[in-house]
Amino acid sequence: MPDASDQEYMEYVSARLPALHRLAYALSGDVDQADDLVQETVTRLFQRWSRVARAEHRDAYVRSVLVRLFLDGRRTGWWRVRLFGSPPDTRPVEDRGADDRTTLRAALDRVPPRQRAVLVLRFLHDLPVEEVARILDCSPGTVKSQISHGLTAMRRLLTETAPAGTTGVTR
Repeated sequence: MPDASDQEYMEYVSARLPALHRLAYALSGDVDQADDLVQETVTRLFQRWSRVARAEHRDAYVRSVLVRLFLDGRRTGWWRVRLFGSPPDTRPVEDRGADDRTTLRAALDRVPPRQRAVLVLRFLHDLPVEEVARILDCSPGTVKSQISHGLTAMRRLLTETAPAGTTGVTR
């Protein structure tokens, strides 16, 4: 029978799982990678639950763990890649006619990981600059700079992929 601490962990994770998955998917752009990020995040959370349960800003801490795992995953070397004999089964993607979302997602995937993390946290998750800075362990000025560079890259990428006869991104 789980103790009270385990029960509190299960309740917290169950409540936060959808939000964690949305953040992970926004960062990675891949459902399977998002699942992996969330799994690793909740595993680390469980390992440190006795300290995390007492934290004042628990959600901010958990977001920080997830974002740092995403950024660290971009820096891992080839030795962490597992190879299999055949390609994995792919999930069918349901087309909901979201051409704009697909175009934005493709452009976001081409932005460097740290800039992508800043853009996702600031604009998709509507976090203030100061909280993004705490999550990424950097200064608010660095966050603002990364936002500027990330938006510039997005504008450039969206202009490159604009259909003929359009002007690309509107301001």
